Amino acid sequence: MRALHRAPLVRLAGQDPAVNFYAGQDRDALRAAWREAWRRRRQGLPLEPLQLQMADLIAAHPEYQPQLEHAVADIAAGLAGGHDGGHAFLHLSLHLALREQVATDRPAGIAAIHQRLGAAMHDAHAAEHRMIEVLGQTLWDAQRAGRMPDEQRYLDALRRL
Repeated sequence: MRALHRAPLVRLAGQDPAVNFYAGQDRDALRAAWREAWRRRRQGLPLEPLQLQMADLIAAHPEYQPQLEHAVADIAAGLAGGHDGGHAFLHLSLHLALREQVATDRPAGIAAIHQRLGAAMHDAHAAEHRMIEVLGQTLWDAQRAGRMPDEQRYLDALRRL
């Protein structure tokens, strides 16, 4: 994961710099990107594709909206809180990561797991919440062990949901 932090993304011609999500950005810049996506949504301004995804996630989490609208408070408080006592930016970013995994079916099979769990729960968003718990634990375990996440173990845990 350390290598990802240092590796800039390839910039597409005409890409808004605010959308270049990981290239050299620190925590505050990433938080600012979430806030900017939400501000643009609230003001009815055009959104880049990534900003649209981010704004849709924020719209699905009204408990985080006031915090994203008031940037000063979150820096000191770390934006702890919300319905699960979790960290808003982490929670939203895990949703974004999971949606990217599902859209690309990477790791292979995750799209089918998402579809099955969403159908069983009759709520795709609730299914994502169950899945991001597993994603978060997988990333935590890998970080603690100093290794890459184990995709097979991750998929096995998701299949048990």
